[in-house]
Amino acid sequence: MLPPPSDRRMRSAIALRHVAFEDLGLLAPILAAGGWDCAYREAPTDDLTDPAIDEANLLIVLGGPIGVYEADAYPFLAREIALLERRLARGRSTLGICLGSQLMAKALGARVYPGGIKEIDWGNVTLTEAGMRSCLRPLADAGAAVLHWHDDTFDLPAGAVRLAGNAAYENQAFAYGNRGLALQFHIEADPMRLETWFVGHTMELSAAGISVPELRAATAAVAGRQASEHATRIFGDWLRQIDQLT
Repeated sequence: MLPPPSDRRMRSAIALRHVAFEDLGLLAPILAAGGWDCAYREAPTDDLTDPAIDEANLLIVLGGPIGVYEADAYPFLAREIALLERRLARGRSTLGICLGSQLMAKALGARVYPGGIKEIDWGNVTLTEAGMRSCLRPLADAGAAVLHWHDDTFDLPAGAVRLAGNAAYENQAFAYGNRGLALQFHIEADPMRLETWFVGHTMELSAAGISVPELRAATAAVAGRQASEHATRIFGDWLRQIDQLT
């Protein structure tokens, strides 16, 4: 069991956010309980060259509705990739979720590109042998499900270790060294707050012919009973691992 935050040194964590509603979700209280002092930075508008971001003990890069390959339209992406290149080259603790995982892959020299299938649903992933030894092992539990919300994918970066995949996409999660973790899927998403996602992504859902009532029902049936438990086990384990390396 973790000691109370007052008995541990506080460490700095910065979360790069692309849209307001795709936030830390279930990860926020886990960070607080683990003694992490976390602040948001808005990736599209904040200064990504701020040394405080480079030097944070942990950088979390969250999801968003744009593609890594759209830097001409969204120039901040180039600055974000450069930031990740610096951190990963120095072995700094970095967590990428969805768009964040794709940005990590790009920063490590891998190709990021549109996939052939739009995944927006609750589903499983299959862990590799390395994945079974990793913090993701709770996802091997019977009935375990994660939230998929993407249609881009990436090649596995050189030097990275594949942790999970599924029938739609071979690369769903990878580790890079001891301090880098990239998740194509969402473990952090709070099922109680997904209504903001349904509103924020209404055009995408409509264009894809995805029923919001059906997605809402799937969220209630599949995720409500397990999301918080899995987030606590997976992120808690990973945070303890990187903390022991500090």
